[in-house]
Amino acid sequence: MPTEIDRQIDRASEVLNRSRERYTTLSSRAKKRREAEILGRIGRIAAAVGAILIGAIVVGWFIPLGMGGALLVMAALIAVTLFFGLAPTSREVAPEKFGEAPLARLPHQTEEWLDRQRPSLPGAAMPLVDMIGMKLDVLAGQLKTLNEAEPAAAEVRKLVGEQLPELIKGYQRVPDNLRGVDRFGQSPDKQLVDGLALIDQEISQMSAQLAQGDLDALATRGRYLQIRYRGDDEVSG
Repeated sequence: MPTEIDRQIDRASEVLNRSRERYTTLSSRAKKRREAEILGRIGRIAAAVGAILIGAIVVGWFIPLGMGGALLVMAALIAVTLFFGLAPTSREVAPEKFGEAPLARLPHQTEEWLDRQRPSLPGAAMPLVDMIGMKLDVLAGQLKTLNEAEPAAAEVRKLVGEQLPELIKGYQRVPDNLRGVDRFGQSPDKQLVDGLALIDQEISQMSAQLAQGDLDALATRGRYLQIRYRGDDEVSG
């Protein structure tokens, strides 16, 4: 017979497996986003380079380009490569635009934006960034049926669309050489980690409250069905 310790170990393993699956899904989605971005850049560069070369060939049929023309073509090729290689993609949404997003789309937009901020964040913040990303993914599914007029919707927008980005951007405005320096007992690195921990807890509570609302609605529906149909059976009997 399994002991209580065995059952606790099984439950812990189950939680760990679920967390690992969610992290794998998150990492896979981020990887696909990056791959799609790279392919998109390469496609735009190839199209622009092809257009320049075709244009140069057509012009060369009528007017000899010479050395000067060849240098202009090379300069144009370099320019379009740098432009399309460094220009932001159309998929990137700035935090200032988060307020325009549908509520169910907001967590994914914030998650994608947060993933792009990783290079500027300290290593100590990475576990929290991962956890927040996973919880935002769960929250997005819960928000699909939440009415925009509900007070909970405004709280989600404030936390996910405003406070989280502002915390990150505030940290990024601090010069690199000062981020690890203690000021009033805390460094900006530590303040960022503490702030992310609080946001992580708040998202967990929001998700739990939304889940509780779904459970309450399910229980209410179940009681209605019991009264409606069992009551009919009793009357018929």
